[in-house]
Amino acid sequence: MASSDTATASATYQEVFANPVFRLLFGANLAAVLGTTLRMVALSLLVYDVTGSAFLTAFTYGIAFAPQAIGGVLLGALPDRLRPRALIAAGHGLECAVGAVMALASMPIGAGLLLVAVLGALTPAFRGATSKVIAQSLHGDAYVLGRSLVGLTMSGGQLVALAAGGLLVAWLGVPGALLAGALCHLAAAIVVRLGLPNLPVEGRAAGTVVRQSWSGTRRLMKERAMRSLFLAQWLPPAVVAGVESLILPYARIRGFSVTAASLLLACLPVGMIAGDLLMGRLVRPATRVRLVMPLMTLVGIAFVPLMFEPPTLVCAALLAASGVGNAYMLGVQGRFRDAAPTALLGQAFALLGTGLMALQGIGPMVLGALAEWTGYGAAVGAAGVATVATAVALWPGWSRSTAPLLTGAAQTPEK
Repeated sequence: MASSDTATASATYQEVFANPVFRLLFGANLAAVLGTTLRMVALSLLVYDVTGSAFLTAFTYGIAFAPQAIGGVLLGALPDRLRPRALIAAGHGLECAVGAVMALASMPIGAGLLLVAVLGALTPAFRGATSKVIAQSLHGDAYVLGRSLVGLTMSGGQLVALAAGGLLVAWLGVPGALLAGALCHLAAAIVVRLGLPNLPVEGRAAGTVVRQSWSGTRRLMKERAMRSLFLAQWLPPAVVAGVESLILPYARIRGFSVTAASLLLACLPVGMIAGDLLMGRLVRPATRVRLVMPLMTLVGIAFVPLMFEPPTLVCAALLAASGVGNAYMLGVQGRFRDAAPTALLGQAFALLGTGLMALQGIGPMVLGALAEWTGYGAAVGAAGVATVATAVALWPGWSRSTAPLLTGAAQTPEK
């Protein structure tokens, strides 16, 4: 791969959207996020209406995410074996088919959830292909801003779909909401199939998909630099997801009003959006690299005072500050793209997404169990300490790996 792009001149969001491939995938991704979230809301409400079980409702919410851990490890090589246009369009097409079948066919809830679980196992391959094409289409700082925009789109799209999902179910019924979600995926599939260039596959496949995926995963995780980059993007988000799951019970234990609890719940995502926009627009690429570990430390440090039960506005400010700290990702993403072996670029993104989804599911469970033992405030404080410890542990390796970038020396990642 070429020399690192992470320390090049700053790009603008206008430059990112000027790229036709990114613009197309951005739109398709937005439609897909809306469709997936609508399906998730409709299924969760259906399961709760039928069973009355909070556990089964939560299980339904997570059924599409847990199988990704299996699919990412065993099928992660698909983005490096198949043409991206066909793979991405097939992914959206399958999403559409599953939603349409559940909407139009009379089938048991368990069978529908099984379809969603199988689809979840394939998701890392589809998303890995999308991430690979974006990485190959955008260069330098434009890639970092593009990845930031994709993340903001997913967060914003999920918030909109979650807010509108209940209204759509009430208006259209569960089958109608499922069909609306399927149509979103159909639109994404058509846009990709008709608009995305039929890019070639680099290299030749060796062995079966499962064998290549397993060997590629082992190779990626064996390299210390790649392992650190994975952990930097996996562990803090897992902790943040865990803290998010405790905000409402924390507010309830503190005796906060419903309005105050809602305010606290919104502070983290608002801080994330603000941090990404500020870092993307006002901070130079090389400075973002220098700020990675300080900002990661901020993510955790901001949680620690919550264990001392500060006033509501202080809690809100701390949660917003932690969200701003999440902008450390902008300094990591370009380095990750540069360090990934060219032959495993698609699999590297598939594995990144797999670990992120799996650990964001595990984080709330671990912190929830800890909160039952220590109390909510102590659990949130422990989460902050764990994030700071992660930054401290990764800091020396990060400083060594980025030194050539910050001094202007060319660096070609080891393959």
